[in-house]
Amino acid sequence: MPAIRLEYRVNTDALPDERAGLKRGLTARHIRFIALGSAIGTGLFYGSAEAIKRAGPSVLLAYLIGGLAVYLVLRALGEMAVRNPVSGSFSEYANQHLGPLAGFMTGWTYTFEMVIVCLADVTAFGLYMQFWFPDVPRWIWVLAVVFFIGALNLLSVKVFGELEFWFTLVKITAIIAMIVGGIAIIVFGFGVHDTDAGVSNLWSDGGFFATGIGGFLACFAIVMFAFGGTEIIGITAGEAEDPARTIRKAVNTVPVRIILFYVCTLAVIMIIIPWQTITSDNSPFVQIFENLGLGTAASILNIVVITAALSAINSDVFGAGRMMFGMSHAGQAPQVMKKVSRNGVPWMTVVIMTVALLVGVVLNYLISDQVFLVIASLATFATIFVWVMILLSQFRSRRQMSADETAALKFPVPLWPYGQIFAIGFLVFVIILLGVISDTRVALLVGAGWLVLLAGAYYKWVKPAVSAADRSGASQ
Repeated sequence: MPAIRLEYRVNTDALPDERAGLKRGLTARHIRFIALGSAIGTGLFYGSAEAIKRAGPSVLLAYLIGGLAVYLVLRALGEMAVRNPVSGSFSEYANQHLGPLAGFMTGWTYTFEMVIVCLADVTAFGLYMQFWFPDVPRWIWVLAVVFFIGALNLLSVKVFGELEFWFTLVKITAIIAMIVGGIAIIVFGFGVHDTDAGVSNLWSDGGFFATGIGGFLACFAIVMFAFGGTEIIGITAGEAEDPARTIRKAVNTVPVRIILFYVCTLAVIMIIIPWQTITSDNSPFVQIFENLGLGTAASILNIVVITAALSAINSDVFGAGRMMFGMSHAGQAPQVMKKVSRNGVPWMTVVIMTVALLVGVVLNYLISDQVFLVIASLATFATIFVWVMILLSQFRSRRQMSADETAALKFPVPLWPYGQIFAIGFLVFVIILLGVISDTRVALLVGAGWLVLLAGAYYKWVKPAVSAADRSGASQ
């Protein structure tokens, strides 16, 4: 095995992202839609079916609670990103405020998260295509989409931003149309809904907590997976045209939109059709129109959820690639990941992500029935770990500031410090739930093993490079 050459450098400001080869081509419009595209995808269009099956109507409360925690995480990230916009984002912040080991583990766990989330997204894409082509093996569609998205991410960042804008616009338009159309059906009936029943489907069969408190708690593994990817807002700071303005807008608007989209959409779905009839065979968006006998509408919705999957995969490949690029400049990833094309794209990281996603092809071939739940649980563990590190980094950062530095913050977190304490406690509670629930216990075990491997890799490769750099600097 060839040696991995590492060059440790803590201060990324010494090498601005423009000089490193990246180009600032993302506007506020791009960044808002990239964050929405990463979060409003498989978790809503497909994963919500599993969450509904576990919790029943109470899943709406779970999305509200999870959404609040995510908002607090993003505000913590926003405070640091506006103050110091770098491509390494929260990995670099953990480096600075919690130490090199924390930064190394945060960056690589985020990359692991994006790989796992992408595996879930490409799996969902294969399921969506089976709506039209039930006899074609799912792994064939997964293979096709992996290479398609890989090619898209080799284009310039501005082209990527525009593609993501239109991908996301399609699914947001569909969600709003779904909400408006659903409300019209609830109010006027149109022969497909009993208006006398009103919204009673939310509590008429077993109550709001129809599956009990156990079912309500069990759904958080899927709910938090659905919000994963929103932290990409911090990653985009390195290529934002005006980070101070664009990051603030994205952080303030994205979480609210996500909560509204998730809660309103799922409420409409469960009011029109009983939640017990929703299955994990395909998207609940498609199922609702199939159940209403609107086959053409179901096909149109399937096109939308396919677009949503493409959007989410696109954002995830971007986020993981930029994280690896930033870590390579901090000496915490192989130097080959520094390679940038003439378009300003770190092309080697795109190649690495494409190869990693080929694992999804194998999984869909071997364990097609269980693959989504296992992947979603693993993604939840990785997502929550990254969010906890973001919160701890911001907490430590604020504690180290003087009164003047705190007063000079352009985007301070709200509810300091109680909001951060609540969010950290809630996220730790969800990690414990992963271990308590038998279906998701494998995620906690694999996640713990992953962190042990990262710690071993750090002490074998990164720390010796740091010590060598320190000795070299001291001798000069």
